Amino acid sequence: MDLIWQVVGSAAATLTMFGFVPQIHKILKTHSGKDVSLLMLFQSSLGTFLWLLYGIHREDNIMITANVISLTTLATVIGLCFKYKSEVPGPCKN
Repeated sequence: MDLIWQVVGSAAATLTMFGFVPQIHKILKTHSGKDVSLLMLFQSSLGTFLWLLYGIHREDNIMITANVISLTTLATVIGLCFKYKSEVPGPCKN
């Protein structure tokens, strides 16, 4: 039974880890983050960071890995929003 939950946890982690990759692709393609809410990104980053701390406390490698990768993708989106902020009017609104 533990194997089933390992698979479920791994699948959930994979979907969560790469959830912002389509947004990264869109920002890179359009050079605009005008449809991205920075508030949402910062809120998601804080939640992900707290999940990371919880995973570290529980010594759960799946949770730790998933949240490190998720924070990396979130940081990438935030960085791209700031990078393209001056190039297109109205990007990365709050």
